[in-house]
Amino acid sequence: MNTRADTELNISTLEEDESWQLFVKNAGDVANLEHIQPLAKEIARECGGLPLAITVIGTSMRGKTRVELWEDALKSLRMSEPHNKDVEKKVYMVIKSSFDSLESQDIELSSEQRSKHGNKKRGDIKSCFLYCSLYPVDIPTNDLINCWWAEGILGEHDTYEEAYNRGITTIRSLVDACLLETHEMDFVKMHDVVRDVAKWIANTFGDDHTSVFQAGIGLTEISHIKVSASVKRISFVSNKIQCLPDCFTECPETTSLLLQDNEPLVKIPHEFFLSFPALRVVNLSATGIRALPCSINSLCQLRALILQNCNGLKELPPIGNLCNLQLLDCDNTRLRCLPQGMDKLTDLRLLNMPESDLESSIGQGFFLKLSSTEIINMMGSCLGSTSFDEISSLHNLTSLFIRLDSSSIFNRDHTWMTRLKRFRIEVGKTSIYIPFNKSRREIIVSKCEIFSSREVSGMLQFASHLYLEEFMGLRKLFAYNSFDGLKSLHIESCSCDFGSTEEGSGHQIDPLPNLEHLCLVYVDNLKSVSDFGHLRFSKLRQLDINICDSLTCLFNVGGGFSVPLEEITISYCEELVELFVQCSASRIPRVRKLVLRYLPKLGTLGEPWEHLEELKVISCHEIRKLPLSIQTSNNIKVIRGTPEWWSQLDWDDDNFKSNLEHCFTESYW
Repeated sequence: MNTRADTELNISTLEEDESWQLFVKNAGDVANLEHIQPLAKEIARECGGLPLAITVIGTSMRGKTRVELWEDALKSLRMSEPHNKDVEKKVYMVIKSSFDSLESQDIELSSEQRSKHGNKKRGDIKSCFLYCSLYPVDIPTNDLINCWWAEGILGEHDTYEEAYNRGITTIRSLVDACLLETHEMDFVKMHDVVRDVAKWIANTFGDDHTSVFQAGIGLTEISHIKVSASVKRISFVSNKIQCLPDCFTECPETTSLLLQDNEPLVKIPHEFFLSFPALRVVNLSATGIRALPCSINSLCQLRALILQNCNGLKELPPIGNLCNLQLLDCDNTRLRCLPQGMDKLTDLRLLNMPESDLESSIGQGFFLKLSSTEIINMMGSCLGSTSFDEISSLHNLTSLFIRLDSSSIFNRDHTWMTRLKRFRIEVGKTSIYIPFNKSRREIIVSKCEIFSSREVSGMLQFASHLYLEEFMGLRKLFAYNSFDGLKSLHIESCSCDFGSTEEGSGHQIDPLPNLEHLCLVYVDNLKSVSDFGHLRFSKLRQLDINICDSLTCLFNVGGGFSVPLEEITISYCEELVELFVQCSASRIPRVRKLVLRYLPKLGTLGEPWEHLEELKVISCHEIRKLPLSIQTSNNIKVIRGTPEWWSQLDWDDDNFKSNLEHCFTESYW
C-alpha cells in the first residue's frame, strides 16, 4: 500500500514512526517546517496508521506552506469530513466503494421456503456497519450483535440463536470487506479512518442513520451538546460523564442510547427517559448508577436493557410496561430482588442475572410467565424444585445456567433436557474453580451423600462435562448407568469405592464409552486408575491426577490394556512408584505429552516412549534416566526441568545427550 494510485482497501496499519515517515515522504519537506511540523504530526496521527489515508492526505498537503491550510485540514479530519476533493476521492470513496459492495446476506429462497418464512424483514448489513461507528475503539462482539438484533437491522428471525448466528455472519462479512478488524477474543475493532468515513456516509447520503457520536473524548457532562430532535442514535460511550441533564431535548425518533463506560455517572434524573419514547436499546453498562428512574418503565418499545458491570446497582424500578423487552442483561450487578412486573415480560428471550442472589424473590409461577425465553443465566440464585419444574416446561429454552439444591433433581423426568443445546447446572455449592464455558453441557455435583441411588443418573446422563465433588457412591453410579455423551469427567475429594462389581450390575457394558478426559484430585484409596474396574477408557486421550496419596501406579494393566492416551499429567502423588505395571513396550500408549511434578518415589518411566514430543519433570529426584533412546527420540521437541536435574541424568551415550541439549528448557514448575 505505498503507491498513490491504490484503490483497494487494506486495513493493516503502521506504527507511529512508520506513519510519520510515510507522511513526510508524500507531503515533502514542507511537513518538517518549524511552523508546520506540529500540525503535520497531528494530521498524520489522525490517519491512524492507515497507509492509504497517510499517502493520499500527505500528498494533498504537498507544497502548502500556510498554517491556515494545515489547521483547516486537521479540523476537517477531526470532524470526520474530507478536507478536499482529492481526499474524498482517493480515501473516503475507496472505503465507501467497499461499503457499497456489501451485499444482502439473504439467500435465495425456494417458493416453499418463502411460503414458510412469509414476508419477514431482511437484514441490512450496511446499517450494521454504520452502527459500528457508535463505538470508540474496541467493540464487544456480543454487545454489538445484541444491539443489532434489538434495533431490527439483522432482519426478523424466529429465535435469538438464529439472529445471533446472522450477527456472526455479518461481522465476518464486514471483516472480509476490510471494514472491521478482529481484535482479541470476543471483540472487533473499527479503524479510526473507517469510522470517520462511516459517519461521513451517514451524514452525507441519508438521514435515516443520523447519529450523535461523542464517544471516548473525555466528556464530563453533555448539557452543552446540541442534539437534533430527529437524531436516530446517540452514543456517549467511554467518557467521564458525571451527570445527565434534567431536561434533555425531546428525541422522539431515537432508537439507541449508548452510555456505557461512564464510571462517574451515579444518578439518572427521574424523567430522563421520557425524552426518548422510541428507544429500542439502552446500554448503561460499567456506570456507577445505583438505581434506575421509574421513567424507564415508559419505554414500551424497548428491546434491550443492558446493565452489565453496574457494581452499585442494587434494585430496579417496576418494568412491567416494557412489554417488548427481549433482552435483560444484569451481569455483575448487586440486585437483591427481581423487579416488579417481570412476570409481564412475555416476549423476553434472554435473561442474564448470574451474579445476583434472587431466590427469595422468585415466586411460584414466575418462570411459567417467561414462555418465550431461550436463555436463562441465574447462577447466583439457588433454585428449588418448584422453579426447576417450571423451567422444564419452557419449550423455547435452549441454554440454561443455574444452581439447584440437591432435592430438586430427584424423582423427576429429565428427558426435557434433550431440548437444551448448552447448560451449566450446579447441584450444591462447589469449591472447585471451573472456568465458565457457555458452549458446554456441564453439570457440577458437590457435597451430596444421597447420590448413590439410581435416580440421579436421569439428569447426569445429558452432560458432556461432569464434575463430582465429595460425592458418595461412585461405584453404584457407574455400575448401574451408561453415560454415552460424557466427554470429560472430573472427580475431586471423593473415595474410590470400586471393589468387586456387583452381580447383575451390567458391568459388561462400558459406562463411559466416549470419555476423552479424566481428572482425579484428592481421591482417597485410589492405588491405580485400573481400580475403576469395568471402566475401559477406550477413547481416553487426556489424564490428569493430582494429590492422590494412595496412588502407587498409574495402570496395572496386564495383557488386555488398550488406552489411547496422548497427554498425562501427574502431580503430588507421594506413593507413586511406577506408571505402567505388566505393560510391554508395544502396549505403552502413544503419549505425546508427559508432565510429572513432585513425585518423590517415582524412579523409572519404563520402556522408551517413541511418540513423546513434550516432557516436563519437576522435583522427581529419583528419575535419573529419560524414557527415550537414540532410536525413539525422533519426535521429542521440548524437555523441561531444573538445570540440576538435567545435569544429573544418566546417559547411555554422551552423543545422545548432546543431540537433546537443544530440546532442554529450564523450568521450576
